Amino acid sequence: MESNPIIDQLPDHLKQYIKPQNYESYTAINQSVWKYVMRSNISFLKKHAHDFYITGLEKACISVDKIPSMYGMNRILKDIGWAAVAVDGFIPPSAFMEFQSYNVLIIASEIRQLQNIEYTPAPDIIHESAGHAPFLANPEYSEYLRRFGQIGSKAISSSYDWEMFIAIRDLSMLKETVGSTKHEIDVSQEKVIKLQNTKKEFSEMELIRNIHWWTVEYGLIGNLENFKIYGAGLLSSIGESKWCLDKKVVKKPYTLEAAYQRFDITKPQPQLFVIPDFSHLSKVLEELANQMSLRKGGIEGLKKLIDSKQLGTIELSTGLQISGVFNNCISNPNDNKKAAYLSTNSKTALSYRNKELIGHSINYHSSGFGSPIGKLKKSNLAIEDMSPSDLELFGIIEGKKTSLEFESGVIVKGTIITGIRNVFGKILLISFKDCLVTFENQILFKPDWGVYDMTIGNRITSAYSGCADNSSFIIEKSNYKSTPISKVPKSNKLYKDVEKFSSSKFSSKEKEILFKKIINTSPDDWLVVLNFYEACLNNSYFDYSEKALVYLSKIMKKFPKYSDLIKNGIALININKS
Repeated sequence: MESNPIIDQLPDHLKQYIKPQNYESYTAINQSVWKYVMRSNISFLKKHAHDFYITGLEKACISVDKIPSMYGMNRILKDIGWAAVAVDGFIPPSAFMEFQSYNVLIIASEIRQLQNIEYTPAPDIIHESAGHAPFLANPEYSEYLRRFGQIGSKAISSSYDWEMFIAIRDLSMLKETVGSTKHEIDVSQEKVIKLQNTKKEFSEMELIRNIHWWTVEYGLIGNLENFKIYGAGLLSSIGESKWCLDKKVVKKPYTLEAAYQRFDITKPQPQLFVIPDFSHLSKVLEELANQMSLRKGGIEGLKKLIDSKQLGTIELSTGLQISGVFNNCISNPNDNKKAAYLSTNSKTALSYRNKELIGHSINYHSSGFGSPIGKLKKSNLAIEDMSPSDLELFGIIEGKKTSLEFESGVIVKGTIITGIRNVFGKILLISFKDCLVTFENQILFKPDWGVYDMTIGNRITSAYSGCADNSSFIIEKSNYKSTPISKVPKSNKLYKDVEKFSSSKFSSKEKEILFKKIINTSPDDWLVVLNFYEACLNNSYFDYSEKALVYLSKIMKKFPKYSDLIKNGIALININKS
């Protein structure tokens, strides 16, 4: 395995999702599916995809004939500042986007089953590599993906978002797992539909997920009358790349409205969005980012983190960052749009500029953390802006017993031990002993609880998902299995025999034996018959190519669901032959 410097710099909590591609595990059926889909898509998309698509495939080292090697892709991608890694099927959305923020494309190394050759609901290597990778060489699109990853990975989720992610993952896995029953799939699909129809307020993560769907996955570029495809979901699906051109599918200009347009993964979408150029993607992303707690902060951001019940970070006006699971917020009675006090009920770390403060790890703050926010009563200055004489006036001196009353009504009484300042001399934190913290009739901290560390900050400037310093927390990978369960079908041997047949000389007897196997195979393996037909044409075995065509015609007549796929395959073989 050849490494890539971009992969080497990934934090450990992302590296845990990476797995070997295990190229040898791809079956002859897998390779046939890849070749069929890529031929079909390229033939159609030469006319309908953005011009960068075809050249992008070459630049990303993706060929028509064989499933790409991740290591081969990495040798090419590092020249444009990107890398690719194989992952275990579905990974959490925040992790998916954080990979992108490091210029790493994640690729589910599995490939769709033959029965899902036109479209797969589960991530697969056709979608990830042949859909996403071609546009990485476009600087404007590449930068958009990186910025999307940076911003999207900070979006605050709701419990509903996680429930929806699990439901979609389970449905997709069932559809791609050999042996799943119709009843199992129907029950799972009903759960997804029910969740999709649940009336919920838009969370930040859902807004991010929506614009990802309508751009990176299902985006069109150009104008409403004359457009090309650039979305990976369309580029990697034979059926959907043709479907999207239908006039019944409403085309809309891409604006921030798309973030508030939900989608149904169980059926084709009734509308798609068109961008004028790739730079427009970043413009809309910035509009959304300006609405997020990442940039707005405030009590609203704190409340979103409390509702999420997940690890998040609050950044104060001093730059000090508090990372933990937030559970409480006291509003300022004089202004309920401001927070007076915040607290966590989990292991908590304190950081500054994304670097954990020495002595303030999760081991030290193992039971939670709480601190007031805002100005002191009868002070026009925030504590961080006070001069030494101002601090002395309020009794903020090391070794002095003092009582600090905030304008919100929070009172901190105790003996100051020490403080921490940043490089500009502003106080970030004050530590007390024998400390009592109260608000109205509530006791927020008792003297016998130990040292009280009070963070300094007049306001919350940012609130976002995840932690400030990645090394502060050991983020454990979920223990669910996210890769569809696959078995090597018995017919794979026949695909291998045809593969050998196409590159070797066979005697008349051997040809006849192989042909008898072909016509005795299941119609569900129509692709191996196509492979045999092509091999016969390439080797000038025209008598057997005619026999193969006759058998294919029988399959089309008896099983109409395969008719278009077979006709398309024959046409593509004949085009390549000519």
